[in-house]
Amino acid sequence: MKIVRAIALAGALLVLATLASQRALPDTLRLDTVAAQQPEVLDRDGRALQVSYDGGWNLHDRVPLERIPARLRTAFVEAEDHRYWRHRGVDWRARVAALWTDLRAGHAVRGASTISEQVVRILHPRPRTVWSRWVEGFEAMRLEARFSKADILEFYLNQVPYGANRRGVGPAAQYYFGRSLDTLSAQEMLALAVMVRAPSRFAREPLALQQRVRRLASAMQARGEWPAGAIITNLPDFVRPVPELHAAHFRAFAAREAARLRPGTTRVHSSLDVALQAAAEDFLRERLRDLARDGAGQGAVLVVDLDGNRIRAYASADRVHPHAVGIDAVQTPRQPGSTLKPLLYAQALERGWRADTTIDDAELRERINGGLHEYRNYSRTHYGTVTVAEALGNSLNIPAVKALQFVGQQAFLTRLQALGVHSLVEPADYYGDGLALGNGALSLYELVQAYTALARDGVWQPLTVFDDTGPQAPPQPLIARDAARTISAILSDASSRLLEFGEGGVLRFPVRTAVKTGTSSDYRDAWTVAYNGRWLVGVWIGNLSGVATEGVTGARGPALLTRSLLAGLPPDTPLRAATLNLAADADASKPVETLPDTPRIGQPFDGLLLARDPRIPDALEALRFELAWRETPVAVRWQVDGATVAETSDAQYDWPLVVGAHRLQAAVRGADGVEKLTPAVHFTVR
Repeated sequence: MKIVRAIALAGALLVLATLASQRALPDTLRLDTVAAQQPEVLDRDGRALQVSYDGGWNLHDRVPLERIPARLRTAFVEAEDHRYWRHRGVDWRARVAALWTDLRAGHAVRGASTISEQVVRILHPRPRTVWSRWVEGFEAMRLEARFSKADILEFYLNQVPYGANRRGVGPAAQYYFGRSLDTLSAQEMLALAVMVRAPSRFAREPLALQQRVRRLASAMQARGEWPAGAIITNLPDFVRPVPELHAAHFRAFAAREAARLRPGTTRVHSSLDVALQAAAEDFLRERLRDLARDGAGQGAVLVVDLDGNRIRAYASADRVHPHAVGIDAVQTPRQPGSTLKPLLYAQALERGWRADTTIDDAELRERINGGLHEYRNYSRTHYGTVTVAEALGNSLNIPAVKALQFVGQQAFLTRLQALGVHSLVEPADYYGDGLALGNGALSLYELVQAYTALARDGVWQPLTVFDDTGPQAPPQPLIARDAARTISAILSDASSRLLEFGEGGVLRFPVRTAVKTGTSSDYRDAWTVAYNGRWLVGVWIGNLSGVATEGVTGARGPALLTRSLLAGLPPDTPLRAATLNLAADADASKPVETLPDTPRIGQPFDGLLLARDPRIPDALEALRFELAWRETPVAVRWQVDGATVAETSDAQYDWPLVVGAHRLQAAVRGADGVEKLTPAVHFTVR
């Protein structure tokens, strides 16, 4: 009796678990409502753009069941579920046979999913487990009770997944054979039915595909569904070369923009120039092939017509997975390296700096959390006194940090956000002075959108995917006109970048062009942004996985691609740039002063944690004390823990390290003979 009760309880629990695991079925399999929510996207000349294949529903390439060739329908039923027209969702005979085959083999060899069960799996993806198979069987029976066999088969043939994110036999026929369904040969129809089991493997293994096609043909001949005596020939080129993708990411982005800005729109007349888009995609793929040995896997290109900030080309490419629509690299935040420096210097110019203002490019160490960071230029060379034009033109890091200290971290972050850089969501002190050097991640789209203000006399306007006369965001003057023109002049002046880039090279454009490159830490991201009076081109190359490249810089990687694209565009509007006056006798100001009026300890900072280097003998390890003061001291008494350890006539002293917590002050005597005591700083040596 207990056994009976236990069995009854187990059965009841199984029923409850089965019911709880099932999901609601849709009211229709037509997907017309979903399709209506996806607007048709046209290029600037009114031609429909190719559908993007991202693995989602096949909404625009569906084929009614009556237009799918009868031989193709029959081949699918024979290959996947030859009792489809007789069972009610689950083929129990096939399940028992599959179970027996698996038991004899000792592992899973054969599946027995019906077409209805596969439709359930498409509608409700689950992990491939025994329990999932159990639940799917009951959902398949409910599916057949709600919809006709014809409706289920039509949905299946239009949504069954193939390789490269394609769904349905229509897109698959175009992808593998370059033709529509009604032009396929009988052998190609059999191949489509076979390939659905393992599309990627069969695409790579034509011999295995040929064997499966012959086996299917034999089974259909046995049932009278294939002409008796028909011979399946060899298929050396059965799977045709894959057609190139075309503006897949742009189409998806344009549809999202239409839904956001123009809800209810069924047709988007976009700004995309198909010829320019094709050139951008081709150049990008070619450049990635050239950089393959250097480990560059992905890239993105954005071309903007500055007349209205219209997007004319929007391309992403993946050398590793060339035939799949993956992550949109145009919209993916990455560290921008030095590309933010022009925007920073523009703000410094607004606050009084000039192109000939001089900055001291010397050693610079600043507090980073509990440690000390030493800033370096890319070449690890210090150039001493340089002008703003030289600092920006040569992309020097230390002057850029001083420029940020002059402008203010919060002020610069606020400016970037006003220019449409919304990926920088942390507070200013999170980025610190590294914000000037690109330690915060933003997308190519955001960077290009911000640069358009420099190219358009400081007037900013969001980029647009629309090419019609519909509502557009109004332009906003966010950068002073003179500052924007001065930055453009510096970026287009070859003499301003001689220190680091030398003469000639890919950065010298045939037409006056403002150009800026950037490279993130460890060569993970390489950038180039260039613009003239009419066009702005931005390019990113790197790896979306974050893996470092082998030395690909902005000047070495994307600059050549940027130059090639701009060379094909008509430069009908000259660059909006000022005239630089950088002659030796120019009225240059003294070097920018960033030192305080009263003396203080510059190094170490308060709270520094310092660890000794075990590779260096303790007697040789020292910490450099540095005084920060606008004036030149006559004498400095360095006091550690209340005791004078040294007296110097300059503003620094190398103190031998002593383990422990310490308190440092300096008694400083200036030219006036008055001794001033600095505030104390505390640091620890471990």
